[in-house]
Amino acid sequence: MRTRRLKNEINVVPYIDVMLVLLVIFMVAAPMMTTGSVDLPTTGKSSQVPSNPTRVLVNADGSIAIKDAKGNEERVDKAGLASYLSAEQAKNPELAVLVAGDKNARYEAVLEVLDSIKQLDVKRVGLETVRKQ
Repeated sequence: MRTRRLKNEINVVPYIDVMLVLLVIFMVAAPMMTTGSVDLPTTGKSSQVPSNPTRVLVNADGSIAIKDAKGNEERVDKAGLASYLSAEQAKNPELAVLVAGDKNARYEAVLEVLDSIKQLDVKRVGLETVRKQ
């Protein structure tokens, strides 16, 4: 009778099979995991800065204020904003409006103000920003 000898080798074939399956999974999944990129439009300097624009301020708490060309500030709601801008546009058809949103204001609040201004057919509307230094 023969004596049994112990084998000191590790069978690596199952490990290779598992590694090949994982490699195929990662190769298929990798193109789907690309990070989203946003291609933002570029803007240049405005050809003509509006003189004495009406400023619509959107505060961090979502409240709206109007600052006219003379510097008078008045808190209004959305209906008050529409009536004020309609009256101003009747006086001046070339009314220029700048929307200044606080950087802590909700994006939705600023968009609602822009939407209400757009519904009034105001031709010159812009967003007021501060230049980085």
